[in-house]
Amino acid sequence: MKPARILKQIDPPYTWSQVTNGAWAAELLQAQLDEWWPKLFGYHMLKLGGLSCELASGHCNIQHQICIDKFNPLHNVVADPFALPFIEKSFDACVIAHQLDYCADPHRLLRELDRVTVDDGYMLISGSNPVSLLGLRGWLPWNRKRYPWLGRMFMPMRVKDWLGVLNYEVVFHENFAIVPATHHQPARHGRKGCYPRPAHRLAACISLWPVSARCR
Repeated sequence: MKPARILKQIDPPYTWSQVTNGAWAAELLQAQLDEWWPKLFGYHMLKLGGLSCELASGHCNIQHQICIDKFNPLHNVVADPFALPFIEKSFDACVIAHQLDYCADPHRLLRELDRVTVDDGYMLISGSNPVSLLGLRGWLPWNRKRYPWLGRMFMPMRVKDWLGVLNYEVVFHENFAIVPATHHQPARHGRKGCYPRPAHRLAACISLWPVSARCR
């Protein structure tokens, strides 16, 4: 298994139009999130990355939403994802669409997101499955410098292990296709819990695998 942390910096896509079949992926991911918006409550939500910014969340019960990206025109904050300019336990939910795939240190990113997430808060995460037909297409030489193959893809079980270390319980996981016989999307949801009772976290990973997790 390759280490999660790498030295190479990968520029993530800031809009779905940069990603091959990105419109299909965004549409399926949007359908998954539309089922979760009514389940989220609180005051503040964080959407990290341009892909997250473009996902509609107007029907979410959490009305105050911070969109972090450098280039996407929908952003309202520019910040270092590894050093977010917010105090601890600021957000009731975090949306992280395909950000782990392009992150040089996904462990560090999840820890930073965990820092700013309230107890019993939610993470909605998405990523691409490396063993899907979509992932295997990355071996083709002409695809290696195109999104999503320009980044990395992590197995859903590996991401679930990372969430478990942060005390998140996966409560939903589904594999689905972005386009027929080409893409598979997983999603995860996790909820963060507080002590002294068991801590739960809900982490949702939606991409080539959707997963939900709750912090207990």
